[in-house]
Amino acid sequence: MSDLFWLTDEQIERLRPFFPKSHGKPRVDDRRVLSGIVFVNRNGLRWRDAPSAYGPHKTLYNRWKR
Repeated sequence: MSDLFWLTDEQIERLRPFFPKSHGKPRVDDRRVLSGIVFVNRNGLRWRDAPSAYGPHKTLYNRWKR
């Protein structure tokens, strides 16, 4: 069993109204990015130390900053 954190379907649905709109480029998977942000913050990691399952660390940081 993985020790990675993943948001549930219910949590994602509650957050969906707050997601930014797509403007031309297809959006990356919001569940993956938000779960990665929570994982990094919960574990006190640097962005570059985030597991690759959450995607590029730069994407996580940019979404967190916005």
